[in-house]
Amino acid sequence: MTNITYDYIRGFVQGTGTFTFTTSSNLGSLKPRRIPAFQLRMPASDEQLLKAIKDKLKLKNKIYVYHYPGKDKANRKPIALLIVREIGALKNIIIPLFYGRLVGNRAEQFKEWLERMDADPSVPKSYKILYRLHRGGFYGGTSKFKD
Repeated sequence: MTNITYDYIRGFVQGTGTFTFTTSSNLGSLKPRRIPAFQLRMPASDEQLLKAIKDKLKLKNKIYVYHYPGKDKANRKPIALLIVREIGALKNIIIPLFYGRLVGNRAEQFKEWLERMDADPSVPKSYKILYRLHRGGFYGGTSKFKD
């Protein structure tokens, strides 16, 4: 799958990507931390497509393949998951790739994700730089992610 383009990835994420937060425990604190994250989840049969996207973006993250039956214990097929939570990858790859290039609901989700990084006190201070770069116009210039 060497024909993966940045536009293809944007279109794919437009339909199936998620800009979210993961929750983790903070040792020594009763409050959980909310870590900004980008996720791509698809059937495990499409793991090679997920790997091609990961490789095109030069992400070092692992692809997880697992079976999650859900709360209803339905018979579901295994899924493949790519999750990006590292500040450097979010700052230098994920945000610039999608900034100003999504439409509709996914564009709103992306904007709310950036805004919530600042507004949510559970987000670690180190991740708030992502919001400050957004507000300061850092991502508004030309992107290195052109096909």
